[in-house]
Amino acid sequence: MDVFILQQEVVALRARVERLVAFLRLVVVLLKVSGFSLACTRFPDAAVKVLLLRAVDRSRSTLPLRTVLRVLRLSSSRYHSWKREEVCGLDDMPSCPRSSPQQLTRAEVETIKGMVTAEEYRHVPTGTLAVLAQRLGKVFASATTWYKLVRLHKWRRPRLRVHPSKPKDGIRSSAPNEIWHVDTTLIRLLDGTRAYLHAVIDNFSRRILAWKVSSTFDPSITAELLLNAASGLIDEKPTLLVDGGVENFNSAVDELVDSGLLQRLLAQTDISFSNSLIESWWRALKHQWLYLNTLDTVSSLEKLVAFYVDEHNMRLPHSAFRGQTPDEMYFGTGDRIPEALEADKKSARQSRMKLNRATSCQMCQPSELIAN
Repeated sequence: MDVFILQQEVVALRARVERLVAFLRLVVVLLKVSGFSLACTRFPDAAVKVLLLRAVDRSRSTLPLRTVLRVLRLSSSRYHSWKREEVCGLDDMPSCPRSSPQQLTRAEVETIKGMVTAEEYRHVPTGTLAVLAQRLGKVFASATTWYKLVRLHKWRRPRLRVHPSKPKDGIRSSAPNEIWHVDTTLIRLLDGTRAYLHAVIDNFSRRILAWKVSSTFDPSITAELLLNAASGLIDEKPTLLVDGGVENFNSAVDELVDSGLLQRLLAQTDISFSNSLIESWWRALKHQWLYLNTLDTVSSLEKLVAFYVDEHNMRLPHSAFRGQTPDEMYFGTGDRIPEALEADKKSARQSRMKLNRATSCQMCQPSELIAN
């Protein structure tokens, strides 16, 4: 009787093993076909890491660790790194704050994430956003650190389009009102009609001196803008850099040039440089702001341009000016800002190191006891 019962148990166990093997085959094939791999997935939540580590530890009672990691497609170095993090109790930190006190704190990383993903700053480039955060006193970290965190955490900016890369070289002046750039760009509205945006930008400060939106193409608008930009000038005689468009070569503009108010140079003809500085601003205006909004009427377009011009001139620091805005460069009111930002950056770095050095965990405590 006992032999018969044992035979039944053996048959039942064999059937159960066969079912488990069949199930395991299906799981392994599914993993291979889907391309699943833990090596390409981040797990910032400590609870998920602990769950995976417990599953691995339970499997090691019957399977070698190497086999378990191969099934999960988890590298040995990452597994042991997670084991160290489990002992230290740190949640998704690149290294121990005590041994690397210069790294950003969790609060600073969360602040960077909030600004990168915020709708409020969607028109601000990431590099400019890093300097703006310093001006606001939120986070003092370089633009390289911001780009690194964005790539590492795969944060997405709330944008609809990707702007092209900026030009690298161009003509540069040494003082305001030495060189101006003027140009006209076409903007298509949702109903298919066209709007024309005219603007004058100062080469030295990148400040927009004058601009106008019109529903029709009127070449005489360029002369009107130049008169507005030149109002208040006494001894300056700006050099106007233009392209060969009819809005830049007409009787109204010719009259201004002949009066001696300014002199005109044709880009890539009279000089080897292009008119790319204002073209770069067109690109930033469109891809960083206009294309993120509904362009339905000329009046709404004019309001959007007015907002961005004020942001560009008065609020957004330019990367070429060490944190100064175009208005501050044009009027010479921001000379102390680079030094102040540098001092604040050093102070923030010292506070960060002090906070990180004060952080302790189970892994740091034994070394403290030995030191004492």
